[in-house]
Amino acid sequence: MNLSKPSSSSSAADAPGLLYAGFNQDFGCFATGLDSGFRIYNCDPLKEKMRKDFEDGGISIVEMLFRCNYLALVGGGKNPKYPPNKVIIWDDLKSKGIVELEFRSEVKNVKLRRDRIVVVLANKVFVYVFSANPLKLHTFETIDNDKGNMSNTGKIKNSNSINSSGSTTVMTTNVSIIPAHSGKLSCLSVNSDGSKCASASEKGTLIRVFDTSSGKLLNELRRGVDRAEIYSIAFDQSSTRLCVSSDKGTVHIFNLDAILGNGASHSPNNGSYYAEKVINFSFMKDLLPKYFSSEWSFAHFKVIADCRCICGFGQEVNTIIVICADGSCYKFLFDPRKGGECVREHYTRFLKDLDE
Repeated sequence: MNLSKPSSSSSAADAPGLLYAGFNQDFGCFATGLDSGFRIYNCDPLKEKMRKDFEDGGISIVEMLFRCNYLALVGGGKNPKYPPNKVIIWDDLKSKGIVELEFRSEVKNVKLRRDRIVVVLANKVFVYVFSANPLKLHTFETIDNDKGNMSNTGKIKNSNSINSSGSTTVMTTNVSIIPAHSGKLSCLSVNSDGSKCASASEKGTLIRVFDTSSGKLLNELRRGVDRAEIYSIAFDQSSTRLCVSSDKGTVHIFNLDAILGNGASHSPNNGSYYAEKVINFSFMKDLLPKYFSSEWSFAHFKVIADCRCICGFGQEVNTIIVICADGSCYKFLFDPRKGGECVREHYTRFLKDLDE
């Protein structure tokens, strides 16, 4: 979640000085970029693990590599620590940058894997071997991708890197294009083994899930009917559920596996509205308008402030972790059988005061 540039979704509740927030690959930690450095937090329990303060500039992207000592940094804010066209690989054990990659235009996004560095520009994607002297392996041309939409799996084998702007482009050694939405994409995500990708358009009402090898549409999920900017999409570790957050401060949880959502694994008397709805309408899916045929979330919740937020499935079963632009962190518990409104288990302001 890059907060360094003005947006129509900006809120008065946004924490001053917060430029970026993002999870690591397993959602066990998250990083924040500030106008004075960066910080790393453990999600559950919430605890600051490290911080680096700079007197001479801000950081607009902090990409973690699981929990190891390597980070990818990009300068940003009113006074960037590094030029915005450079990626710095930071070694926290040495407390300094050890690799510098320079480009002809502003870096929009960076993703790390144990063997790869992926850098996204407005119209190009570069893939490097992750080493002391990174070797450029691939260059992919894309259409306008000012948001830097890109997702990759953390696994080395059987993985797909996905970059998007307009349509979804699955990139391994070959390139395939999935016609995902009629409008520009706002957000996308791949699951842990790279077999599925999920995307949302700028309208933000539908999320579509595709098989990355065949391009087949697997699920069409409806977040709502009102326009919203989707800020994060995340699969759980089993790729049977998906959580989605937006600029409205709402988070929706969807079942991707029909067994979870069609009543087969639920008690008939458990009061599951989602299960009843699927049973009543599934046989009419091809006849009804998309409003009815799309799959709706089975659980949901709303954070306190109407602000941008990102979400991911927690390390504890049936939990969701949410990081918000106002500097707050939430932990919610959902009922996999009954669904409905989630229960808030924890709420903390992790950025109470940037001068602490």
